Amino acid sequence: MQSRRDFIKISALGIGGITLGSQGIPKLLGNGLFIDPVVSGMKRIPTYCEVCFWKCAAWTHVDEKGKIRKIIGNDSDPHCNGRLCPRGTGGVGVYEDKDRLTTPLIREGEVGSQRFRKASWDEALDLIADRIKEISAEHGPESIALFNHGSSGAHFTHLMKAMGSSNTAPSYAQCRGPREVGYKLTYGSVLGSPEPLDIRDSKCMVLIGSHLGENMHNGQVQEMADMIEKGADIITVDPRYSIAASKSKYWLPIKPATDIALLLAWIHVMIEENLYDQDYVKNNTIGFEQLAHHVKQMTPEWAYGITTIKPSMIRKTARLMAASAPASFVHPGRQVTWYGDDTQRTRAIAIINGLLGNWGKRGGFYFAEKVKIPKYPYPEYPTPKWDWRNILNGRFPFAALSISNTFIDATIDQEGPYQIKGWIVSGTNLPYAIPDISKFEKAAQLAKFIVVVDTMPMEITGYADVVLPECTYLERYDDLRTSPHREPYIALRAPALPPVGDSKPAAWMARELGIRLGLEAYFPWEKYEEVLEWQLNKVGSSLEEMHEIGIKRFPRKSGPLYQPENELPLFSTPSGKIELYSQQLADTGFDPLPNYTEHATPPEGYYRLNYGRAPMHTFSRTSNNPYLADLMDENFVWVHPKVAAKWNLETGQKVYLKNQDGVKSEFPIKVRVTERIRWDSVFMVHGFGHSNKQLTQAVGKGASDNHLITDVKIDPIMGATGMRGNFVTFIVDATT
Repeated sequence: MQSRRDFIKISALGIGGITLGSQGIPKLLGNGLFIDPVVSGMKRIPTYCEVCFWKCAAWTHVDEKGKIRKIIGNDSDPHCNGRLCPRGTGGVGVYEDKDRLTTPLIREGEVGSQRFRKASWDEALDLIADRIKEISAEHGPESIALFNHGSSGAHFTHLMKAMGSSNTAPSYAQCRGPREVGYKLTYGSVLGSPEPLDIRDSKCMVLIGSHLGENMHNGQVQEMADMIEKGADIITVDPRYSIAASKSKYWLPIKPATDIALLLAWIHVMIEENLYDQDYVKNNTIGFEQLAHHVKQMTPEWAYGITTIKPSMIRKTARLMAASAPASFVHPGRQVTWYGDDTQRTRAIAIINGLLGNWGKRGGFYFAEKVKIPKYPYPEYPTPKWDWRNILNGRFPFAALSISNTFIDATIDQEGPYQIKGWIVSGTNLPYAIPDISKFEKAAQLAKFIVVVDTMPMEITGYADVVLPECTYLERYDDLRTSPHREPYIALRAPALPPVGDSKPAAWMARELGIRLGLEAYFPWEKYEEVLEWQLNKVGSSLEEMHEIGIKRFPRKSGPLYQPENELPLFSTPSGKIELYSQQLADTGFDPLPNYTEHATPPEGYYRLNYGRAPMHTFSRTSNNPYLADLMDENFVWVHPKVAAKWNLETGQKVYLKNQDGVKSEFPIKVRVTERIRWDSVFMVHGFGHSNKQLTQAVGKGASDNHLITDVKIDPIMGATGMRGNFVTFIVDATT
């Protein structure tokens, strides 16, 4: 690693295109569009990206012929600092994809058949409204559930609440839910997105299964480049030699499913060698004595027999992160639903950060702040008679949001008191997102009515009774983006061009359905711009100003970015301190301190299935994007050379994968023989292996990891779906 520029050129793809400075003042053309003096002849329209959920603010440039020429980052945006990743610059392909949904569809064939007829908006919306009324009359509005992921979900959540249902399911149980619960139990607050990590000023960052550089969380990748250029250290714990591992001082190729043992051994070293911040721990934590006693026997030698990481390396890395404290932290991770003990693993990470004394410290965790956007004046929502908590019936006591898989279960359950009868699915391809596809398919067959809202004909559309074509983020207004960062700010998403075909914004769809359901009072606007203008006026801005600048920053009001030296931080836990020992967990029958529990290992001839991201793709939503597919059009299965020799596998050879339950991949996948993966594991990028023939760029390319995840390890604390307990073997004859 020679320079920041070298790191930014990750995978030879680059993190962004040419950045244009904000030189000069854009000239108003009318209709909210501006001419950029730097790019003569083009209109410049503000947006924020929807290709992934980092949501970088950007400028869409449209030429005189009404064609999008490029998308570049907004210099004022703390998420991207004017530089977009390959996904962001490839957003043009979202608009130009020839396979887009452009008209409402009503199913004619059997569920899952992908046979539809075109319909008018009136016919489609009338049918949906009638079916919602029927189901609500018989089972109550609570029996309608919303599965959502992305900006459109906010509009349908508003509709659902107006109907009297709060049964909305984000990706909480498949993504960062355990992390938020673990930090809430330990620090009294969740981390949110983006995480308030002071990476740019850190002296040591530890990554455990966090693939910065491949998941492309833009701002964090840039700050990682900054810290590398300053000579800071990175420790990467991963069974795969990831891009982050290649930039690290130490790579620890851990045996999968043993992370908690390593974390406990690190805690042991910090306590036994007095490496922890003793003053900080004394003043700001409770439970240290119990913790010290708990890890007394959890030595590096003990962990070596579990993790395969040598004791000397465990000690060396523990000392390194402690020597750099408080400008040192263990990254809390993002997609952390692995083995079913994920809340406890996150607790162990949070405890190490507590011992390092990095909360509110430069190079550790800063105090984030965001702009509070006032709620548009709507009537009070009706109170549901029951909600997702009733479905849980006492299970997962620390779940803070609904668990999507329990909505699947409640759809299958025909006898229970809390049944789900209808689905609205917005922006999420459930067959490629929810583990255990056989259970999903059973539920989809039993649901009385399914509505799917999407920009593309994904696999989920085949299960819909009605498909509503959403226009892309480049063709619509959406809610103001505001999320916690070093400085509070807001970002505007505005349409660069009219919607293609007969596609529509989700805000318009939700309003039209609301009117048909007699909920006009909850939609007292003609165009969503009215809502945005009202909100912007309340915070001291306007649509006109936001069209010109895209991003507006505000002064901090909550206090300094870091904890003043002469003040103690406040924590919203029952004790008011960092709770190393959790009485809340003890009171509900769970271990108050993290424990290592042995997990199953692969049977003979099988290998643990690991999955992850690629810099140019997001989940299964981008594999049909013509520009991003040009960078990577299929996934490979990474295989260690020793395993390849045993199976006579060669790079480029096609194989099928079969899991421990006999489930075979629908399509073959090419082998990549590499020493960058442990011998007991394989790795594949998530989001490929599409079966819908309407995805002409992506159909049949690579294999779907999600279809091979049939053994789901449920976190008993908060219900997350652990998906890394599956094993696969090879079917070498790709013709069978």
